[in-house]
Amino acid sequence: MNVVSRGYFLGLWLLAISISGCAGGGFQGGSDVAQGRQAMFRGDYPTALSYFQAAAQENPDYIFGTELREGVFSYLGRAQYLNGQLVPARGTLQKAVALHKSDNLAWLYLGLTQAREGDRKNATANVDGGLKGMGELLNYIINTFQNSFGSFWDQNGSLRKDIAANRAMIAGGNFDWPTLIANCERLAINYEQVEDIATQNQRQFQEMNQP
Repeated sequence: MNVVSRGYFLGLWLLAISISGCAGGGFQGGSDVAQGRQAMFRGDYPTALSYFQAAAQENPDYIFGTELREGVFSYLGRAQYLNGQLVPARGTLQKAVALHKSDNLAWLYLGLTQAREGDRKNATANVDGGLKGMGELLNYIINTFQNSFGSFWDQNGSLRKDIAANRAMIAGGNFDWPTLIANCERLAINYEQVEDIATQNQRQFQEMNQP
């Protein structure tokens, strides 16, 4: 079976997992998360917050994504942060990482929240830990599945470069927190979209190479 065929059947398999996940996790909860993500990408944070609040109420156990696998409280906490609700955001994100310790974006946003609250010691550890986990997951997917869907992830390497640059800034010490926070907020939105972009690129590749 060639790479294209493997990718095609992998796509069907991932779709089946996604559908079954929605069925088991509540269709409405999944729909609210999907719409909340789109609002977040548009910069409409109040609307994103309302969708994520509804999703958390509908199904607090819902997990979004095949590879990134982010919990609904991760999205809710991030939306609270983006709306300037730092105290609720901290509590929600702490709950998110307690439930799903591998949710790297939840760790990152917990660190950003702590940084804005002035807790720079914990902020440094959690921001760097979140970035480290993000980079490791990207490398794992890209290297392990390089002959199939992994080849469509972060194709120009920009995410991994940004992660490395921000970790180097932290490692250097005595850095400018507003710069790091702005960098990580921008990076987080781009990272959130990496699986969507990879899926779209894979689908386009398959369509172009169909016999």
